[in-house]
Amino acid sequence: MRQNLKKVAQIKVDESKKLFPYVFRVKTSCGNCAKRSKPKLIYLLIFSLISSSFVFAPQLLCFPYPSALFLIDSSIKEIENRVSESNIESPKTSQKEESISCDRTGYRSDICFMKGDIRTHSPSSSIFLYTSNDLTTDQVLQEKIKPYTRKWEISIMETIPELKLVTKDMKLFGDKRKCEVIHEVPAVLFSTGGYTGNLYHEFNDGLIPLYITSKRFNKKVVFVIAEYHKWWEMKYGDVLSQLSDYSLIDFNKDKRTHCFKEAIVGLRIHGELTVDPSQMQDDGTTINEFRNVLDRAYRPRINRLDRLEEQRFHARLAQRRKAKRPKLALFSRTGSRGITNEDLMVKMAQRIGFDIEVLRPDRTTELAKIYRVLNSSKVMVGVHGAAMTHFLFMKPGSIFIQIIPLGTDWAAETYYGEPAKKLGLDYNGYKILPRESSLYEKYDKDDPILKDPNSITKKGWQFTKGIYLNDQKVRLDLHRFKKLLIDAYAKSIR
Repeated sequence: MRQNLKKVAQIKVDESKKLFPYVFRVKTSCGNCAKRSKPKLIYLLIFSLISSSFVFAPQLLCFPYPSALFLIDSSIKEIENRVSESNIESPKTSQKEESISCDRTGYRSDICFMKGDIRTHSPSSSIFLYTSNDLTTDQVLQEKIKPYTRKWEISIMETIPELKLVTKDMKLFGDKRKCEVIHEVPAVLFSTGGYTGNLYHEFNDGLIPLYITSKRFNKKVVFVIAEYHKWWEMKYGDVLSQLSDYSLIDFNKDKRTHCFKEAIVGLRIHGELTVDPSQMQDDGTTINEFRNVLDRAYRPRINRLDRLEEQRFHARLAQRRKAKRPKLALFSRTGSRGITNEDLMVKMAQRIGFDIEVLRPDRTTELAKIYRVLNSSKVMVGVHGAAMTHFLFMKPGSIFIQIIPLGTDWAAETYYGEPAKKLGLDYNGYKILPRESSLYEKYDKDDPILKDPNSITKKGWQFTKGIYLNDQKVRLDLHRFKKLLIDAYAKSIR
């Protein structure tokens, strides 16, 4: 480097000498130059110049052309530009790579993209982008975002803390918040607040959007979580390990300055429990690829459970395999939307030929165990509710029967029916009749609650929740439901 600088300095002097040889007293080799004049002639010329200076002083002081010093400086700058273009020394990050941009066109979520010198500052709920551009103020607020995927629900979004994405002048503040943890891979920052705790929302608002957003990084990405919950990481750790090779960062608790070159704040969401291939970068990823992620996540645990069960119940397993009865997994509910004649329905399904496994999961139930049951089942049956999210654990081609209570038609089809079809399941919605609802005993048969549930649900969510979700049970017409099970059995033994 020193040799290069010496060469640059020498070039500057040489260029200047060529332009102004007499200023630097450099002899020129012109061959036929006239001989030097005598000293007396020189003195005479000097005297003449001094005398004329008084006459032409104003014009000399207002000389309209560039001075010799200006020309020298221009020459030097030209040489410096040539040196810069030869990449003797280049900046670490170009101005074009420093950016904050947000997409707020989505109905369900906002998402922001950052590139450059990115540094976290959790105490102020900020993510800084240090820029080499000259800023008019020491701190320019660029964007604010709530990184949760239910943008249209004002009430729940009010519970999501806001993050600030801010530019800072590197020259003024670059050394005040030095990097404590430097990451060589991008970050994706999102919130696990809101409705987290409800299985449907954990998949629809969190895991599937996280897969959509981070897939292009091929696991070379760090997840930074606002409103982090330890139980959430323990519950979905197997799935998260298939999306990232790195440990999670608790944004609020980890006060260290984490530095990234790229970050995405917020998540993309395509719809209810789905992945839209037309919106993916590779134009080919579907919800089936997300299910494959689940399979890879739970497969090691399932294999261990299988080996353990073989050791303990070898004879029973051999008998079950010999019988080759198709398995039907039934999600049982207690309280609202429970099936009051569930025992009779189970016995009927057994007589038809199904091997029944009744599932009663709670928040502590290991997901790998549920996945193991459903992945080996031909049919899944359950009443509309968050537990129907487990259809994602079924193999494409399997049969999904959703029992739809009064007043839940739209939600049942939108949240579970249509997404199940996209996964490739054989979906069947069993809409109960008014006489199969516990509300039939509570209201007159001509009451709109029984006769026209849509007129009630149009009044708002509180009416739907209060009447049809929290205050209704189901008593199946077994003769009517039997036809659906017989058809499912015939399909499952093909």
